[in-house]
Amino acid sequence: MSAFIIYQVLVLLIFNMYAVNSHPKRIGEESYVLYSRDDWGAKPPTDVEPLKTPVPYVVIHHTYIPEACNTTEQCMATMRSMQNYHNSLDWGDIGYNFCVGSEGGAYEGRGWHTIGIHAGPANSFSIGICLIGDWRVEQPPEEMLKTTKALIKTGVVNGVISPDYKLKGHSQIMSTECPGTALQNIISKWDHFSEGTKFNKPQI
Repeated sequence: MSAFIIYQVLVLLIFNMYAVNSHPKRIGEESYVLYSRDDWGAKPPTDVEPLKTPVPYVVIHHTYIPEACNTTEQCMATMRSMQNYHNSLDWGDIGYNFCVGSEGGAYEGRGWHTIGIHAGPANSFSIGICLIGDWRVEQPPEEMLKTTKALIKTGVVNGVISPDYKLKGHSQIMSTECPGTALQNIISKWDHFSEGTKFNKPQI
């Protein structure tokens, strides 16, 4: 096979990767790939209550089950599985605003402007980001953590997340093991992390 043909094949593969099912994002020096609902094959939502922005909180989750996904195809299948399960609970859609896979991809759930079902009393004034996998003992991959941080920055830049937001793990709001001890220990060292279980509902 000639070098020219190999070059054409590589160009076609790269074009398909970005044109068909990915949306590269860059926040400062950080970049990640965002996959839309259409990309992963989401069913139309039936619960679309608008989220009042900017929100004062970001809540971090893990799935526990489904397990970690390591390829785009696995993560897209996981998103469909979670949406089906959450729909069976009459949530009207996948509960999270966004999810992140071990390969570093970000997957749109309810997105930036719809209230999620992920953190009980904090749903209406938070963005919920779920790191797919069980992070009670094992630590999430670095690419997953980088994308999560970049996703939060995107929300701040777009005016969806308040610049002085508070970051919490799910277990600080509700009685749960989520987001797992290992992940909770990691986010406790991030900027904007807020200690304790108290949270202040904003005046609307």
